[in-house]
Amino acid sequence: MELTEQQTDALTELINIAFSRTAAALSEITGQRVLIGLPQVAICPIGELTTTLSQFIEGQVTSIHQVFSGPVGGDALLLLNREGASALSDLLTGGDGQTGRLDASAREVLTKVGNILLNACLGMFGDLLQVHLKFAVPLLHLEELDGLLKSVVVGKDELQYALVVHTTFNLRDSTIGGYLVIVLGVTLLDRLIHAAETWEESAL
Repeated sequence: MELTEQQTDALTELINIAFSRTAAALSEITGQRVLIGLPQVAICPIGELTTTLSQFIEGQVTSIHQVFSGPVGGDALLLLNREGASALSDLLTGGDGQTGRLDASAREVLTKVGNILLNACLGMFGDLLQVHLKFAVPLLHLEELDGLLKSVVVGKDELQYALVVHTTFNLRDSTIGGYLVIVLGVTLLDRLIHAAETWEESAL
């Protein structure tokens, strides 16, 4: 499955709105100006996800993982490399981004960031599809990318795809890259893409 230019634009605009809301919430919580970069959106078969992401994320990866359910369901993750995760948590709490630690305090901050970001995106998708989604408690994991992605399983009987979104967190002259990954069954993904196109057409 490949996205057309129109489909990419529609999903990008939707996710960008959710990212803007996330940035506003983080700015309010931290008292710092937080910006989230324009998302770059792609679709990836679940079997190719490890190969695709390993080109950009090496070694241990920090993930905030949230399962969603209801009339539709799937898995959503925010992925950061270890250095980016520790720098982001430190910057958000007033540090200089140089500590390199991922202690309990840093993990709590990252979990909150992931929770806000994932809820903003998934909530928007739920509104678009006119369904009420239930969210599990987000969990932070620190492990190798391959092991992490193997543990993500949705709908065993249906072909799965991942909506992969690259973005950046920008604050205090620092830029930290990360990936939002939403794993969906092909039927749900198709519904989402068409709903996004309809939304964009109506917005225009």
